[in-house]
Amino acid sequence: MPKDNGALQFWNYQVASEYKPGVDAVIAPGDCLETLRRLPAKFAKLIITSPPYNLGKAYEKVTDLDAYLGALDPIVDELARVISPEGSLCWQVGNYVEKGEVFPLDIFYYRLFKERGFKLRNRIIWHFEHGLHASKRFSGRYETLLWFTKGDTYTFNLDSVRVPSKYPGKTHFKGEKRGQPSGNPLGKNPSDIWRIVTHDFETALWNIPNVKANHPEKTIHPCQFPIELVERCVLALTDEGDWVFDPFSGVGSALLAALKNKRKAFGCEKDEEYVRVAHQRIADLASGKLRYRHLGKPVHQPTGREKVAQVPLEWLTREAGG
Repeated sequence: MPKDNGALQFWNYQVASEYKPGVDAVIAPGDCLETLRRLPAKFAKLIITSPPYNLGKAYEKVTDLDAYLGALDPIVDELARVISPEGSLCWQVGNYVEKGEVFPLDIFYYRLFKERGFKLRNRIIWHFEHGLHASKRFSGRYETLLWFTKGDTYTFNLDSVRVPSKYPGKTHFKGEKRGQPSGNPLGKNPSDIWRIVTHDFETALWNIPNVKANHPEKTIHPCQFPIELVERCVLALTDEGDWVFDPFSGVGSALLAALKNKRKAFGCEKDEEYVRVAHQRIADLASGKLRYRHLGKPVHQPTGREKVAQVPLEWLTREAGG
């Protein structure tokens, strides 16, 4: 139902189609560059996105790699303008593969942001178990998230993302604190390689399932952001009430991660159907109907009893026959 300020009301969320300081979220339809040029400077505490890849998927056009990166130059200029001086930018990409040769996109993107004064704080590896199988090289099972800051003073809520210590009983072995616990009672600082197991962040590999057919968050989008991947960045790099901005928001996964953690969300999306799906997902979040992987949920491990986890009978017969 539209409100007087032109925003849609989804239970407790007001969602507008253009920037309005008082709303909870914005999904701006159309070209993101045009939207960016209308936005106020320094408003976003976190910019996080997975840009369209140059991989020839249904929603992309394959171009020369330099032309592909050059087309993003004016967008990156605007991102540098709208980010807060204490803000962070998280740019999640995979690899571009042409004729069997791998071009690591994070390396190419590094230059774009460094030239505009951004400072790289971490190069984070997101690992997943499933994907296309290669035949002439090892199968790719990771993507990279580059975390940049605009300056040397930035929001970083370490306690929000600490992981349980492997040896919480470890003590200082010498000095004035000899015999006292040497760790932090809230847990340890995670590394830049995170693995999510059990119901917490125990070790350091971001083992977050990619959104495939049986994932609870799966929509019509062919290359969808997992909500929990964004949540870790939202919790660590923003405070409640801050704006989280995704210039290529797709079906709104980054927006949902922001809203469910009491941040404001802004996304740009030119595909009308993705905009519709994003609105529906926000409505589902507000009503408690949204299906998503909860932060820290264990990655499924087969018991061995499932048919797909068992060695095919044909293979066993072949081995027995030599």
